[in-house]
Amino acid sequence: MRQMIYALALCFLGTASSACPDYNLWGRDVYIASAYELYTPRSLNVVAGGDFNLASCNTQARNWSGPMPGWAHSAPDFTITITELFGYQLEFRVESNCDSVMLINTSVGNWYFDDDTNGNRDPLIRLSRPAGDGVYDIWIGTYDGSQCDARLIMETF
Repeated sequence: MRQMIYALALCFLGTASSACPDYNLWGRDVYIASAYELYTPRSLNVVAGGDFNLASCNTQARNWSGPMPGWAHSAPDFTITITELFGYQLEFRVESNCDSVMLINTSVGNWYFDDDTNGNRDPLIRLSRPAGDGVYDIWIGTYDGSQCDARLIMETF
């Protein structure tokens, strides 16, 4: 009986830890672009939202203090490989018809989060000195756990 209880506890703990954003998972959509190509903004459609509360995760964003509000999926919405970033600023922004949030894991493992910087309750994150070429995982969630249509817009400057 004790072994069954331990097994159930481990299953529960495994489920709880997998509820947070996991950059080891591939995004639902995968893209490759150069910084030069992103000088012309590229937009990608997504359904914002998710079923995991970001505030309950231990993820610490470099640009955010305290728990991150919002709900997102465990797997990223997008896994984007970006090349030739040297000398460019990299911006990700969201346009949606709800209160959306955005979480990014950069090519060197840094986390960034935003809620309303893009106005109209939408997020915007500009990396003025991106860490470098590589994989950027992006989650588009919502503040209250609802779902809505949204667009991720990527652009370099």
